[in-house]
Amino acid sequence: MRHFRIIGALLMREMTTRFGREGLGFLWVVGEPLLFCLGVLVMWTLIKPEYEHGVRLGPLVMTGYMSLLVFRHMISFSAGALSANAGLLYHRKIGIMHIFLARNLMEFAGGTLAFVIVYIILLALGQVGLPKDWLLLYSGWFLVGWTGFGIAMIFAGLILRYEVMERIVPLLGYVMIPLSGAFFMVSWLPAQYREPFLWVPFPNAIEMVRAGVFGEFVDTYYHADYALLSGAAMTFLGLVLLAGAKNRILIE
Repeated sequence: MRHFRIIGALLMREMTTRFGREGLGFLWVVGEPLLFCLGVLVMWTLIKPEYEHGVRLGPLVMTGYMSLLVFRHMISFSAGALSANAGLLYHRKIGIMHIFLARNLMEFAGGTLAFVIVYIILLALGQVGLPKDWLLLYSGWFLVGWTGFGIAMIFAGLILRYEVMERIVPLLGYVMIPLSGAFFMVSWLPAQYREPFLWVPFPNAIEMVRAGVFGEFVDTYYHADYALLSGAAMTFLGLVLLAGAKNRILIE
């Protein structure tokens, strides 16, 4: 219970320091990813046909871009989490993982609520139907957060150990855009490239989300067990890289 209270308090602190106490405040946790997704959706609607390879554009952008936003927000806001909250580490009860969990839970929760709102909007407009497989949708969305958390910890650990990584990590965030499979489906790739592409953990999670939304009428390719294990492996590696982070920050 003590850990839950600490993470809850850090969540409130993160929302207050980042968004302020007045105006929309914490609603921007949802508002930021929501506006990004709606902006991309409107732009693509204007410049692209209604269907891509038999898949409706709205649900394709919703499932892909919202997942990509969760990945990128977790990475970008985890990169400076420890340096921005170094003073908190002087409190013996607050640990490194408390800070990381608070930031990533906030981003994941905001992305999830934004995803639900966009889904409801598209549902009301007749652009998408109810999910065909709720459990698969939930599982895929959980793996979006799980793999995002793992890679965010790795990047944060590398930034603390190697100063040059602070400049490289934003570039890697852009590399993730084509590697994530956010704007296309694995079935669109030539058959010989599908399995090698699924060695990247992120497309597996996004394809699961799409399988849950579209059902069997759209071909999807994914390996749920690989996405789960790769998320666990990345989290473990991130923990190893962050093992001495507290001492490094306090020394500075």
